[in-house]
Amino acid sequence: MEKVIIIGAGPAGISASLYTQRAGIDTLVINNGPGALSKAEKIENYYGFSEPISGAELFDNGIKQAERLGVRFIEEEVVGLGFAESLQVVTDKNTYDTATIILTTGSPRKAPPVKGLAEFEGMGISYCAVCDAFFNRGKDVAVLGSGQYALNEVKEIKPVANSVTLLTNGEEPTAEFPEDVKIIKTPIRQLTGGDRLETVEFEDGSSLDVFSIFVAYGTAGSADMAKKLGIITDGNKIKVDENMATNVPGVFAAGDCIGGMLQVASAVYEGAQAGTSAVKFLRGK
Repeated sequence: MEKVIIIGAGPAGISASLYTQRAGIDTLVINNGPGALSKAEKIENYYGFSEPISGAELFDNGIKQAERLGVRFIEEEVVGLGFAESLQVVTDKNTYDTATIILTTGSPRKAPPVKGLAEFEGMGISYCAVCDAFFNRGKDVAVLGSGQYALNEVKEIKPVANSVTLLTNGEEPTAEFPEDVKIIKTPIRQLTGGDRLETVEFEDGSSLDVFSIFVAYGTAGSADMAKKLGIITDGNKIKVDENMATNVPGVFAAGDCIGGMLQVASAVYEGAQAGTSAVKFLRGK
């Protein structure tokens, strides 16, 4: 079992890893490629650089610094969190048991621009199959997405639902879905219903009656994963205390996923606090 798993290799994640690794705690960082930092052309408001540095260079330097200290990195897509005898991190390839988790995956993904999606949130639109599977027993449901994250939600809801349909909204599936899951690639025109969601209407004039739609578009963001463990969120932000601790023991969060200034400087501080708090938590067990 891992002692600490950090999800995300941006400024907050790398900063956290420096503090956990230097404290003598073997640290694993799971990353799914460069994030928003790598897209920054120049950074000139961060301490210690006499000349501007590109976001991509700062990202690479951070990883090299952590690797020099012994931090381990793997590139996999995290699709969910769970809890058995310990905390678990579920990726597109493996499931990892761990004593602590630090969430640092940055700002959450955007939902697709589907008419009616926002209007039916909480009334047939869900962002967490683990959370809401119970309420969909024996129902006909759909999952909106096309990749590994969508596949994970399909697997969560499929054992309890009457049927599961994958809605890709015009995209080609990038994961291997079960044969008994119907796949509709037609773009969605709108979602309709009365007091709650009832029907998906497609651009070609066809329609599909559903009880719920589970949104799993793109890659799971921190808030999406947090909800799977019952972590309190405020919209798309994870709620933490002054120690970067969530309401779930052993789970911490830092960086853009908790809101605030959304700057490298603040992410580095929050990562340092989260890493330090994780060390204290482990030593106190």
